Amino acid sequence: MNFRSLRLRLLAAAGLTILAALALAGIGLTYMFERHIEHREALSLEAKAHELLAGLTIDAAGRPHVDPYPSDNRFNRPAGGLYWQISTPLGSMHSPSLWDQSLNRAVQVPSEHWAARRSPGPYSHGLLIIERFVRPDTSNRAVLVQLATDDDALVKARAEFGREMLASLAILWVVLMLAAYAQVSLGLRPLARIREELDRLRRNPEARLTSDHPAEIGPLIDAINALAEARASDLARARTRAANLAHSLKTPLAALAAQSRRARDAGATDAADGLDRTIAAASATLESELARARAALARDTRASSRAILAIDNVISVIERTDAGSRIPIEVLVPEDMIVPVAATDLMEMLGALVENAVRHAHGRVRITGEATADHLTLSVGDDGPGLSGDRVELALARGERLDEAGPGHGFGLSIVKDHVEATDGELQLASSDLGGLEARLRWPTAAPGVSD
Repeated sequence: MNFRSLRLRLLAAAGLTILAALALAGIGLTYMFERHIEHREALSLEAKAHELLAGLTIDAAGRPHVDPYPSDNRFNRPAGGLYWQISTPLGSMHSPSLWDQSLNRAVQVPSEHWAARRSPGPYSHGLLIIERFVRPDTSNRAVLVQLATDDDALVKARAEFGREMLASLAILWVVLMLAAYAQVSLGLRPLARIREELDRLRRNPEARLTSDHPAEIGPLIDAINALAEARASDLARARTRAANLAHSLKTPLAALAAQSRRARDAGATDAADGLDRTIAAASATLESELARARAALARDTRASSRAILAIDNVISVIERTDAGSRIPIEVLVPEDMIVPVAATDLMEMLGALVENAVRHAHGRVRITGEATADHLTLSVGDDGPGLSGDRVELALARGERLDEAGPGHGFGLSIVKDHVEATDGELQLASSDLGGLEARLRWPTAAPGVSD
């Protein structure tokens, strides 16, 4: 059992507490039941005592006599279960049921009322005895009157009551545990809401936990929101510094490009070529970092856009390139398909994928869109050479190039991967049914936001 679970801890504590309470209740109920049946049996013995006292007399010698005997036949059978005994300092007599036995006497016996007590009795039975002193005639002589009954019936009744009560308390424990489970679940429900809101905060750093929570977890909500504010501020400062650094390096790179042109004009072609390659690599790295900054911004800015509009804009640009002008691009995307990405970010992702596709395709590129109950998918496929399984991960690595002869510096697919993951999506590379590579942008289906 995982006692790190708050639910299990609360239920275990409730179970033990309820069990202890029911055990105490069972002990108390058993005691009260026993007192109740003893009281009722004592009242029955008092009624028989009144019948006995009706025939009680004291002779001249001070010995007691009873005539007639009580009518209950159990008084007349040896070990019959009912007994009486009358005692004076000068003599005593008892019921035939006592045979050769006698009832013991308490240390203190009242004369104003009947006193009841439990005591060992004859024939290996326990007894319930009532007793008191009475003065039956004008001689004012005290007579001890005792009546008793076997307590076997009392013990049996108590045992039966205990068994029935134990079964009832077990059922009650189950019912109370179900109620405790419902109560714990209701009490923990705000934590489930917090988990959902934290998931939204993870996906959108601009979101915050709502304040309509129970007062007991209000300080936790405030602390989480304060942490989110601090994180957002730190991320904003970091992105600003990275963007400023990238922009600040553009001026020195432009100056180096001017130096390269002057060197080429002066006839230093090899030096100019080396300088151009260095400048191109540095420029690609800067563009990559700027693109990653925009991807981080996309994580903070939740928007949506119509896929077909972004695709049309990308195709209009690609068709002006040398490779794009010779490769037809087929579009099979629903007109009303909405994806959870800002239009500019979607165009940047699709632009990199379509540019790769037309550069490697032999004669066909196809863009498809599919919306299911679980995912939204945009795919860009071509009929080019494609990729083997061991080269897919390499293609997504930052700065890796699979086509060393072509232009670029290997940042395209890794930037697309950063962009799509920043919007809770994923980039998948697979074989296209056209024969080449198919790149898929996939997002979980959610209610779309406001279209850009």
